[in-house]
Amino acid sequence: MNPHLNLEENMKLASVLQPSKPSFFPAMTKIIGTLGPKSRSVEIISNCLKAGMSVARFDFSWGDIDYHQETLDNLKIAVKSTKKLCGVMLDTVGPELQVINKKENPISLQEDSFVVLTPDLDKEATSCLLPINFTGLSKAVKKGDTIFIGQYLFTGSETTSVWLEVTEINGEDVVCLVKNSATLSGLLYTLHVSQIHINLPTLTDKDKEVISSWGVRNNIDILSLSYTRDAEDVRHARKFLSKLGDLYQTQIFAKIENVEGLTHFDEILQEADGVILSRGNLGIDLPPEKVFLFQKTAVFKCNMAGKPAVVTRVVDSMTENLRPTRAEATDVANAILDGSDAILLGAETLRGLYPVETISTVGRICAEAEKVFNYDLYYKRAVKYAGDEMSHLESITSTAVRAAIKVKASVILCFTSTGRAARFIAKYKPTTPVISVVIPRLKTNQLRWTFTGAFEARQSLIVRGIFPMLADARHQAESTNATNESVLKVALDHGKASGLIKPHDRVVVCQKLGEAYVVKILELED
Repeated sequence: MNPHLNLEENMKLASVLQPSKPSFFPAMTKIIGTLGPKSRSVEIISNCLKAGMSVARFDFSWGDIDYHQETLDNLKIAVKSTKKLCGVMLDTVGPELQVINKKENPISLQEDSFVVLTPDLDKEATSCLLPINFTGLSKAVKKGDTIFIGQYLFTGSETTSVWLEVTEINGEDVVCLVKNSATLSGLLYTLHVSQIHINLPTLTDKDKEVISSWGVRNNIDILSLSYTRDAEDVRHARKFLSKLGDLYQTQIFAKIENVEGLTHFDEILQEADGVILSRGNLGIDLPPEKVFLFQKTAVFKCNMAGKPAVVTRVVDSMTENLRPTRAEATDVANAILDGSDAILLGAETLRGLYPVETISTVGRICAEAEKVFNYDLYYKRAVKYAGDEMSHLESITSTAVRAAIKVKASVILCFTSTGRAARFIAKYKPTTPVISVVIPRLKTNQLRWTFTGAFEARQSLIVRGIFPMLADARHQAESTNATNESVLKVALDHGKASGLIKPHDRVVVCQKLGEAYVVKILELED
């Protein structure tokens, strides 16, 4: 038997077909949905939330600020009506190379013909000439290099993607041989050069403009930093956010999309709050046989660092079909068995025909994979990896997880004001959901007093196994025993009312009393 899977030795295969018992949380794994043309009405967003989406991604590679504002306003209405919290992720464009086709006419390219890539944007796009938004391509590439052009969020199987081989550099123009026949049609085409450094900033001027207007106005929870190439990129972005009001609290997720990011992975992981493995672009940069190894190693590193790992591009075929392929269904399950925290859906929800069905299908696959995840083995591995370097908080929270495993607790209740304690608990992947009760903190900027906590609650919506609830502002972080007991009662009542906690269940509670953290086990009466 595979030691990483928790399967019974003499399990009958027919038992696989038995329908799964419904559970309160469809899955511990989180699902990020990209909102766009096919998923921006209040009705569809509400259905996405009910189906299991917990973070909405706004992708600024296309669509202007007003378009995304309208979508976000619809999201807020949907959140109110469904009473489901949802985090907001802003995805930057970064140094993305694009083919500029002003007339948007389909362009057909024939195998073995030649096409010129030019930075001259005044020229029209034709089957012999493609204008691109970057003047430095001729300096970056050399004869024999491979260039890939595909529809934005390409799935890789279309007849709309083309491979080119550089044959000649002519001033600022690059002459290429077309390796396969294709028709470029549709809105946005991006250009990817294998394993080449593109001399453009990671956070572009356009990105900065979007963050300081749309991002500030909407208090974004997470910034997805496209094309993160080294730790300095993350530091630069953090410095930029720290000057923008409340965005100093925004988390930065580094999006690893090319060999440069992969080479500097360890240092990027130290600086970032989480990592997104952008398998679409990486799939072009890496030989196909190396993709799985990168994914498994990167997810393991994220797990051991206690930082969320997000995997993209899992059910591309659901962009146009109601059912994923066998390979995709297995791929989603493997991502969960590897230890991923969240699955990010791009084209599938942005322009796909079945956004809601895609979310619920992925959620069901995640839930099944979680049932056979070997939590015991994972826990031992994580404790061993942390070694003697464990902080006081981490040793307490890992003990809470151990206690929950031992007493078969139905839930772990964690009281936290910054979200750190709940994150540490999640790092050890307990078998039970972690209800993170975020206690608001009072803070002042000398002009007014405000309560904080909503940011911390929403940011945990991307972490596997954490389900946040925001405590009443009357229960502040600097609390007394009496308020602790009353918050605990509210949290337990919430758990009972939702059917998550039943009579005679055991609940593990992790909370801070004064300066000390305590872990206690409660056995509930009728």
